[in-house]
Amino acid sequence: MAINELLRDKDITWLKSGGTDSDVVIASRIRLARNLRGEPFPNRADFNQLAKVLVATDGVLPELEKSMGMPFDRVDVERLSTVQREVLIEKQLITENLVKNPQHRAAYVSDDRCISIMVNEEDHLRIQCWAPGLNLDLPMSTASTLDDLIESKLDIAFDEKMGYLTSCPTNLGTGLRASVLLHLPGLVFTRNVGSIINISPQLGLAVRAVYGDAKEPVGCLFQIANQLTLGFSEEELIENLKSAVTEIVAHERRARKALALYRKEQLEDEVWRAYGTLAYARLLSEKETMELLSKVRLGIDLKLISEVTADCYADILTVSRKSYLQNLAENANMSKKEIDRLRARKTRQALLDHRVSAEEHP
Repeated sequence: MAINELLRDKDITWLKSGGTDSDVVIASRIRLARNLRGEPFPNRADFNQLAKVLVATDGVLPELEKSMGMPFDRVDVERLSTVQREVLIEKQLITENLVKNPQHRAAYVSDDRCISIMVNEEDHLRIQCWAPGLNLDLPMSTASTLDDLIESKLDIAFDEKMGYLTSCPTNLGTGLRASVLLHLPGLVFTRNVGSIINISPQLGLAVRAVYGDAKEPVGCLFQIANQLTLGFSEEELIENLKSAVTEIVAHERRARKALALYRKEQLEDEVWRAYGTLAYARLLSEKETMELLSKVRLGIDLKLISEVTADCYADILTVSRKSYLQNLAENANMSKKEIDRLRARKTRQALLDHRVSAEEHP
């Protein structure tokens, strides 16, 4: 697939609805950190050493495609423009750390966008796999398959006592980071999300707002992930995260139920105002879009809005981002008003694309 299609495509499979507990859990991700034995970590390697790692991993790419049964895009970060790099960061296919020093940095992105393998990020290899909803087992299985294949072809740094050797001490051991993306408007509106964030370190977990910060989360999106890897098995880390997420899902649903019971009229008014604004506005800022979209998704999940399907959420999350719009317009120097105008147009189109027909309407 051409890089241009990768950048312009708004269809991100792992953001789609329909997974387990998808009314609250947007997606699950597994990330594995691996390094080649005998080579300095990327932050200490020179260009020749980075190039050597990249050549070695490029040699494994055909085997990865064969194993997964699909093509991968090889993304040469150095050849991308600043805006193009930002688009891939917005889509979570690469990280900001990968583009800080783009020389001899690359990523392999699967055709379904559910796999991204970064080369020479903080570690030589960062294997990332996603799945929609609460489903850590599927990306874990995929990541393990990829890991086994890579280890059969490359000499990976491993110590019998310390486990996998990584550039950051907190990743030592399994090298595993399991995370879940949560939509928590109920806990935000009832002002109970702070207690979830505060108690998470005691469970070996970290919770952060994806947009904004803990004091002012934008769009009610949060990521919860394991903090430690050393001394725990992959199964223990994943089960601990699953248990915590299941509890948070229960709290969020109770909060939504309370809102629907005690503030029904106000809640209906807010979600419909949000829908009306997204459906008809001619100028939308990124922050406003995120806030309104969160309310619309809540309205859909509570069956207050039946005009559109929940998959409009995934599309709007993608097409409303600044760099995505700049790349789409092929203009990195767009004014704020031009960006806001295009964002509003793409948002209106996304709602139309996912509108429920009269025959499907309940």
